[in-house]
Parts: sequence; C-alpha cells; structure tokens
Amino acid sequence: MPTAPTVEQLLVLLAERDRLIETLSRRVAELEARLGKNSQNSSKPPSSDAFTKPVPRSLRKKSGRKPGKQPGQPGARLEPRADPDEVVVHEPAECRSCGEGLDQAPVVGEQVRQVLDLPPIELVAVEHRAQKRACSCGTVTTAAFPTEATAPVCYGPGVAALGCYLLARQHLPVDRASELMADCFGAPVSTGWLATLLPFAAARLGEFTEYLREQLRDAPVTHFDETGGRVAKKLRWIHVACTGLLTFYHLDDKRGMSAIEAAGILPALCGVAVHDGHTPYRKYDVTHGLCNAHHLRELAGMAEATGQAWPTAMADLLVEIHIAVQTAKATGHTKLPRRRLAKFGARYDTLIATGQGLNPPPPRTGKRGRPALGPAGSLLRRLHEYRDDVLRFSTDFTVPFDNNQAERDIRMIKIQQKISGGWRSEDGARAFLTVRSYLSTARKHQRAGLDVLSELFTGNTWMPAQAAAP
Repeated sequence: MPTAPTVEQLLVLLAERDRLIETLSRRVAELEARLGKNSQNSSKPPSSDAFTKPVPRSLRKKSGRKPGKQPGQPGARLEPRADPDEVVVHEPAECRSCGEGLDQAPVVGEQVRQVLDLPPIELVAVEHRAQKRACSCGTVTTAAFPTEATAPVCYGPGVAALGCYLLARQHLPVDRASELMADCFGAPVSTGWLATLLPFAAARLGEFTEYLREQLRDAPVTHFDETGGRVAKKLRWIHVACTGLLTFYHLDDKRGMSAIEAAGILPALCGVAVHDGHTPYRKYDVTHGLCNAHHLRELAGMAEATGQAWPTAMADLLVEIHIAVQTAKATGHTKLPRRRLAKFGARYDTLIATGQGLNPPPPRTGKRGRPALGPAGSLLRRLHEYRDDVLRFSTDFTVPFDNNQAERDIRMIKIQQKISGGWRSEDGARAFLTVRSYLSTARKHQRAGLDVLSELFTGNTWMPAQAAAP
C-alpha cells in the first residue's frame, strides 16, 4: 500500500501547480491578446483582418461640426463653359395656350442648359509615306520615318501610353485592359502587345530611377515602409522610400538590411528617416522619426487588453502635442516654446514610469539576453528608449506626426495585388514597380499620367523638379 505524501512533498506539489497555473494563465492571456489584435488596435495591416473586420473606428477627436459643407465655405458645382463646342437652338412649334404656330413669333428670351459628354472615340490612322528621290549623281535617298512608325502597321505612342496607364496606374489585369481599350476606345489591342508595354517603358526609366535615389537621399525627410508580395509564387518584399513629391519602389528577396542596402537610399540618407520602427532601419546612423499613428493603434489595443489607464492617457498626450504643433505651424511658428516642450516631456516620462510600475519585467532566469517583457513591457520599452524619435515631430516641424506618406504609397501595391494578384515573373514585377514610381512621382507634381507616359513613349522622359519636399 503506497504511503501518503508528507507535508513537505505536498507543499512542493502545490508550488509546482501554482507555477504551472501562472504559466498557463500568462499563455492564455497572450493568445487572447493575439486573437484580439486587428488593424485598428495594432500594427497589423487591414488586409490581415480577413473575415473578422472590426467596426470602423477613427483615432480623430470629434470636431463638433456637422458633416458636409461648412457655413461660409464656397460650394462646388459643375460650371458651364463660356465657349461651348456646339450650340443647338430649340424652337417652340406652337403656342401652348391657343395652339397658334410660332414660326414668325418674336424671340423674347431663352433658357440655357449645357450637356458635357464624350464624342465617339475611334482610332485615327495616319499613313506615313517615305519618299525615295534620285539624285543627279545616281544615288537614291529615302526619307526617314518618325520614331513612332516602327512597322508597316503599328499602334502609336498615344495607344501605348493608354495601355501602360491602365496597367500601372489603374491596376487592371492585361485581359481586362485589352477589353476596355477595344470597347471604350476602339483599339482592339492584343494581350501580348499590352504585356510588352511595362518592360518597354521601364527600360527607358534608368536615368529617372537613379535621379530618384539621389533626390531621396538629399531630402530633409524621407519615409520608409515595406510590404510582402507574391512574385512567381514566392513571397518577396516591396520596399518604398518616398516624400511628398517622390516615390521609389524596390523589389527584394529580403525584408532586412540586405534589401535596404540594395535600394541604396537609407545608407546614404542626409535627412530624417521616418518609419514604423522596423528593426533593420535602426542599424543606420541617421536621425529617426517614429510613426505615431502606429503608437496610437497599439496604445488603443493595450488599453483594451489590460484595462489600464496609462495607454489612453499616453495616446491623448501624443494627440495633444500634435494639435499644439499644428496650431503653432498655422500661426507661422517654427518651434514650440521650450517650457511647453519640457512640460510635455515630463508628462510623457510620468506615464512611462506609471506603465512600467504596472507592468514590471519578469524576474531574470539566468539566461543570456533580455527577458521577454510581454506586449505592454515591449511597447513601454520602445516608447522609453526611443523617446526622442517618438517626439521628433514636436522638436522638428519638418518631421510629420506619422508615416502616412509611405503607407499611402505602399497601399497602391496592395491594391494592385487585390485587383490583379501577384506577378508571374521577377522581371514583370520590377517593370511594374519602376513605371509605378514614375507615375506616382508625376502625380505628386500635378502631372497627368497619360501625359508623362506619352512623353516617355515618344522618347522624352519626364523628370521631376530638383527640389525634394518632405
């Protein structure tokens, strides 16, 4: 018959049970927090929400204004043209009262309505005839054809520009772009011909791409971000470096330093690098600015997960500082008063200390390296260690509050993937990204995509202005 355990053995078993319960409770809390994360309370992208889309929630505070046009603001409407292309006069045939004919009746007034519409669109065939002329010396000389006349029958730069625009700017798949051009523009182009347009255009943009790199390196503020994409059925990484006037995309096998080196911008950056805190960006000795839109989402998620007050207070403080900076800019100031910055900094430090007190680090286990801090501890450590980068927007007014510029530019790549899927080949992906860089940069300079593509296909690559803006 087995002997009963002693009191000491029972105490050991109870202690072991308590440790197991604590470990499992911590694990359950971590898994619940992970399941509760979405694009509105963490750094996860909206595409990861899948079938559990959260209710839309804005981080903006209510302004108290009603939706729509505000009182005193100018309205907008479709304006008539002063010089219409065609005027059609409509005459009443008979009197609406007595039925008498009005052919000879005097005109005493008229009402005017304009209809803006598209004329029928069809291809224009221009036949080029290169004459041959015989000189008195006996030599026959043939005139040169223009650059767009590359074959006995071919499409011109306008059709090529339109096809390229539909693929790279409007994200249409080749089949649908071919259908649209036939139905809407009377240009029955083949899918094979359309597929050659992006590589052809990209091959002409080598000088433009190098110019982008130079301008982004010298910009006072440059934004960085990255996203995954399927290329030839494999996961690849699309990196973006951009400003308010420039956009540069880079395709790479990796997400980290080797890709950043290959892009060739951040390693030689002269200004501030704004990003979401991706660790490889930290490896470069440049001035950094962190995206506070990410922090606001993470703080919202932390408040939901822990029920603690400091995350909400920290989010409110960041928004308050942002409003103070925007107000100062609007009134012509270039910095906040030193005393006000000091007060903001003191409140920031107090909230960090409060959060660290509520979320102390776990006891050391004797293993090398830092102990795992958990989500709250990791966020607090980042906010503490990179305090200057978090608040960079308050001390340098050229640095924005968030990294929305890069996120807007990288979102176009996600739209491409949603509409057209991944890319079948690496060459195709690189061609798309090169042309997309060209079109995005032109758009930021108020240049129409069709115009700059038409220039490109006629051999005149459009180049952005010298000055790069944040």
